[in-house]
Amino acid sequence: MFFLAYYLFTICGNLLVVITIIYFKQLHMPTNYLILSLAVADLFVGILVFPFSMAFTVFSCWHHEGLFCKIRGCFDVTLSTASILNLCYISIDRYYAVCQPLTYKSKINYHVIGIMILVSWGVSALIGIGITVAGFNQGKCEERCFIDALISTTLACIFSFYIPVIIMLCIYLRIFLVAQRQVRSIQSTCQSTMSRATVSKMETKATKTLAIVMGIFILCWTPYFIFLIFQPLTFDVTPVAVIETLNWLALSNSMLNPLIYAFFYSWFRAAFRLIITGKIFQGDFTKTKLF
Repeated sequence: MFFLAYYLFTICGNLLVVITIIYFKQLHMPTNYLILSLAVADLFVGILVFPFSMAFTVFSCWHHEGLFCKIRGCFDVTLSTASILNLCYISIDRYYAVCQPLTYKSKINYHVIGIMILVSWGVSALIGIGITVAGFNQGKCEERCFIDALISTTLACIFSFYIPVIIMLCIYLRIFLVAQRQVRSIQSTCQSTMSRATVSKMETKATKTLAIVMGIFILCWTPYFIFLIFQPLTFDVTPVAVIETLNWLALSNSMLNPLIYAFFYSWFRAAFRLIITGKIFQGDFTKTKLF
């Protein structure tokens, strides 16, 4: 029952984001296409990876070695990496929007966003196929392929997680510092107590948003990638329960991304209400002003 709720929430949440961005023309902008790409990656994590992971959890991969595990591993690595790289590109987009607003539209346009999306999916596919071909499968590898597995796993972890997370941390730290400086500048010109209180709330909300974004991302993914790096070096058989717990914790980020990157925006919430209540089936709302 738990897995079913997990599965449905991930699919429904990301599908809602996909429909929202595609349907409402006001949301057809470069930034939202990155969010759309992220939602598609997370949607396929729910559709393709979750069933394999649930089967693995229930039956154990050791009883289905070969093609089953290779397919599961390829989907898992490819789609999870695509999700992470899209998150990284979203942080880059936010950096230019906040830190370089005057040149934002010239630097972040449809062409650039298209390249970002293609790179995200292309690199993800290469990593997913590469790590599968190397024979690495959830830390289990025969002696003859130990070196290949160790090298491929280390490189995959570096490009799939460590480099993106370092980029994201640096960017969000920079955004936070710039935002604080802008708030202080505005605050220095405010004369009324109410204005100062409003600015203070803005600063608090910005801080909480950035903390939630990075906090949940790191909480979900760090334990899994630390395990992937160090597990081949232990030469011990890791309990399946530990592997699955870390794997499901990482996959939960695909369930939480719609909440973090979509539900925080008031125009998305307005669009969601129109979709959930079925109003979009009662007329043409594609040109509805959401903000």
